Amino acid sequence: MKTKPVVATFLLLAPLTACGSAQAGDSSTVTVTVGYQSKTINTVTAGTLLRSLGYFEKELDSLHDGKTYKVDWQDYATGAPITAQMTAGKIDIGSMGDFPLLINAARGKQLGKPTHLVSVTGYNLRGGLNTVVTAPDSQLASLGDLKGKKVSTSVGSAADGTLVRALQRAGIDPGKGIEKLNQQPAVGASALSAGSTDALSQFVAWPGLLAYQGKAKALYDGAELNLPTFHGVTAREDFAERRPAVLEAFLKAQAEATDYLNTHPVAAAESVAKATGLPAEVVYLYNGAHGIATFDPALKPQLVSALKQDVSGLKAAKLTGDIDVDSFVDDQYVKKALGADYTKRLAATPAASASEVWPKGASETRSFTTPVALLKYVSAHRDGIRAAYVPDATTGTLWFADKAVWVADGGRLLPFVAPETARAYVTAHGGARIVTYAQALEQAS
Repeated sequence: MKTKPVVATFLLLAPLTACGSAQAGDSSTVTVTVGYQSKTINTVTAGTLLRSLGYFEKELDSLHDGKTYKVDWQDYATGAPITAQMTAGKIDIGSMGDFPLLINAARGKQLGKPTHLVSVTGYNLRGGLNTVVTAPDSQLASLGDLKGKKVSTSVGSAADGTLVRALQRAGIDPGKGIEKLNQQPAVGASALSAGSTDALSQFVAWPGLLAYQGKAKALYDGAELNLPTFHGVTAREDFAERRPAVLEAFLKAQAEATDYLNTHPVAAAESVAKATGLPAEVVYLYNGAHGIATFDPALKPQLVSALKQDVSGLKAAKLTGDIDVDSFVDDQYVKKALGADYTKRLAATPAASASEVWPKGASETRSFTTPVALLKYVSAHRDGIRAAYVPDATTGTLWFADKAVWVADGGRLLPFVAPETARAYVTAHGGARIVTYAQALEQAS
């Protein structure tokens, strides 16, 4: 079926009257404005991938309500500008992380332009979507070493929330114990490379990208917090009430994009890589079959519960006041969009962690039951490996095999994202020792 045209206009050129309503002078044409973050790749089922597949335009075309629909996709680096444009009535539907979602809720209520969380994109039940990284040659070896250091993050983001909680657990006052630099992800990445910050706490896909490029190494795996983190879709209340069929069409399209990603993870990674300029190997780290993110539009109770816990962090940082999470979460539209399938999605659980190899030239990856089995394969096919991934032995967070911290424990070879967790394992297991990746490959071969 032929899809309707996608209008890619700059924000300042987009007429206010066109958002979710008939354009002036043409009562049969409706422009729906979607704010997304192309490089925040665990939102791709509501943004980058969804846009490339054309599923939303197709769903709108099937409404047959006498309207001609156009979609204006607007790309942003973070959730804050999406919230600003939503409360100004210029964006109808947006996607962002859990902390920005709460700020979205607070700003909407404050300005009399309420919004609602209507679905989830990608999530990690332990918090592995956020990571603290340092420079490759940094001598920092634990989170405690950050005391008195400069740390870049985006204040109000999920990555900032991870940093604050992690520092608190390490006995460091997040307000006084470090010098926090409030920077956009790209600026923080440049600061880390330039040596003007000691560490960077960021969300997907920045930590994985910098590690893949050899520009950073992991210091702290957000999954050590064991607190869920996720990204979701928010919609303006007035838009949802005025055009419920359009919002339901979006959520149906999101579910279709989710199914595509889960069924064709390599093709999806390649598509997102092409659209964003990110390496496909990095996209797959997060969005692959056993990636750090799990994609499901269902508003799972444990994610809503985590959102409620996040409120205290934002209040402590004086970014918001009290937030009524229960009134912000609205699952009526996604339930109607997905019908009987919603209950099944609500009960679905993340795939078990596994080691994976992406052979060069392959359209599929190969999974292995143990890291040793993966290492044996890599050792025997050294010139034929595009990427190799292994799950952290403690948290299950997937990481690049050649960037992991490896521990030899007898005949076992165990990967860890961060050095501190590797050392903790060695301390608890007599005879275990940290080895290099080359030594791990040699032992496994």
